[in-house]
Amino acid sequence: MSLPKTLAEDVAKNLVMVARLLDSEPEEAYAYSRVALRLASRVAAVREAAGFASYVTERYSEALTEFRASRRMTGSAELWPVMADCERGLGRPERALEMAGAPEVKQLDKAGQIEMRLVAAGARSDMEQFDAAVVTLECPELGSHSVQPWTARLRYAYADALIGAGREDEARDWFAKAVEADQDGSTNAAERLAQLDGIEFVDALDPDVEVDDEDEDDEDEDDEDETGIVVEVDDDGDAEDDAEFAQGDGEDYYEDDEEEDEEEGFSSPSAERPFLEPESDRD
Repeated sequence: MSLPKTLAEDVAKNLVMVARLLDSEPEEAYAYSRVALRLASRVAAVREAAGFASYVTERYSEALTEFRASRRMTGSAELWPVMADCERGLGRPERALEMAGAPEVKQLDKAGQIEMRLVAAGARSDMEQFDAAVVTLECPELGSHSVQPWTARLRYAYADALIGAGREDEARDWFAKAVEADQDGSTNAAERLAQLDGIEFVDALDPDVEVDDEDEDDEDEDDEDETGIVVEVDDDGDAEDDAEFAQGDGEDYYEDDEEEDEEEGFSSPSAERPFLEPESDRD
């Protein structure tokens, strides 16, 4: 369907904002999608964009309506896996499994078929059929050495299904393989792997995290320099010297230092020699 130029430009601007904000600000993306939908509800691309904006904000009923509308307009089965996942979101995993066995799946490309496996395995896990979920994900692409856009998610889903089936040792290996393939950080496989290894990550900036203040308390005690030598700080002596200086005895305070320097063989500084130096070193 063609739109008048001005209207088409307005719709395009809203669709650009949907694409730009979908990952970072999904609620804002959803708002832009509704504007585009009001302007051009008979355009398949608008219905699809509105569907994805609803999907990422977990408005699964709205998303399913938009995806169905787009599919009717285009006749394409490309959205079939995400439509099945909407059924899962609505608490109907059985319906998602029915869609996984429908003829439309054969119309999907390789990426679409992998996505359908992921949805079907997720539906099995929803029904606590973890062994069946494991079998669903076992395909040639799972063990392929070639890294494709879906590889990390496929390995991650397989590892997660193995966890549900009580096969943690195998799951650890597959989480590690998922980490290797996850070049853009699309999964939290590294975190799951660390959890299995007993490693716990702590956010130092989290105000709820308790920080050990033992080192801070030690600062009030003896100071230790980089060589490991303990230096005792005489705070009382410093206080007495400060009081003496404040009472007008500062001149005597410095005279005492000069007497000590003379006893040790140092001469007083002068304009020519601004630093103390031993008498024996003078010309």
